Amino acid sequence: MAAKRRNQIVGAWMARPIELMESPAYRVLSLSAHRALSRVEVEYAHHAGQENGQLIVKFDDFAEYGLHRSATGPALAELEALGFIKITEHGKMARAAEYRRANKFLLMARPPEKKGPKLPDGWRRFETLKEAETVALNARKGAGHSAPSTSLT
Repeated sequence: MAAKRRNQIVGAWMARPIELMESPAYRVLSLSAHRALSRVEVEYAHHAGQENGQLIVKFDDFAEYGLHRSATGPALAELEALGFIKITEHGKMARAAEYRRANKFLLMARPPEKKGPKLPDGWRRFETLKEAETVALNARKGAGHSAPSTSLT
């Protein structure tokens, strides 16, 4: 009789490489950026790990996930500056619903849907917490939000 397996994973799940989670870029992410990254990863999982680069996450999707509306733009700017995501198509805001478009995202730690040039190192390029922290802070400020610095060095 076969032994019953104790550690079965049930349902959809998303793994992050330990290298990513130990990186300086990941360690300086704001809470809003963590939530935004998780929401894009949820969308990737909903697409069964397909269509990376074409992942549509609406502003309302971020809000429903718990990201404050005023924090969405700075969080996405931070994630893009630190190399976790790439916005492959910028959305368009319009009064009439038929003219609105959501952003399309590419998760840089996952393979792109279309074959093409190798993805840049993104989050791997940061060697120190200070360097990553500076880039994250500047990205948040550039997006119209000045979050308090939480120095980790």
